[in-house]
Amino acid sequence: MTQLDLTDETTGPPPKLGRKRDHTRDPEILQAALDVLAEEGYEGMTIDMVAARAKAGKATLYRRWASKGELIIDAVACMKKSDLDFSQLPDTGTLRGDLVGMIRPHSIEDGERKLKVMAGLSSMLARTPELAEAANAAIVEPRAAANRFLIHRAIDRGEVAPDVDIETISLISPSMTAYRVLVLHKPVDREYLISLIDGVLLPALGITP
Repeated sequence: MTQLDLTDETTGPPPKLGRKRDHTRDPEILQAALDVLAEEGYEGMTIDMVAARAKAGKATLYRRWASKGELIIDAVACMKKSDLDFSQLPDTGTLRGDLVGMIRPHSIEDGERKLKVMAGLSSMLARTPELAEAANAAIVEPRAAANRFLIHRAIDRGEVAPDVDIETISLISPSMTAYRVLVLHKPVDREYLISLIDGVLLPALGITP
């Protein structure tokens, strides 16, 4: 398995022996790393940028992460902690109502930010399988999992035929959204997401909007 190049920015102040590491600022630093990654890309970001964004000392980061590569792997893994809580998903009585109910300003902004993070990682994904797996788990899979959950519930209601290809259909909206942001460089808004629901997802499931 190909490993991240950990020679990049590995030179830093050595940790002081016997000093207990303070992890209380880790979440803040990881969020700063994601912000810088989304803005600058992997090659363009530096530990100095992350330290400045998090208002933390560079030595603090090097005591916790030996390289930029290790910091990014932890930051991407941290994104998965904000997965959707299935118990909080809309339950309107119809699949369309549930899908539309998931479209909220915060979820749209969060989705676009995650895709920009993935764009920043694009040069690393092909040669770093473990990073690609972490990115998929944190960025693509949560939305696909929510779609699968809602489709299964629609099947239980008798709204959708039980023989539909749930796995493929659940990936349609995350895939098309990623293409729109990363390739077309167009924004994702409520109107676009509803057009996906009514024009692609529901017809694929045999439902007339």
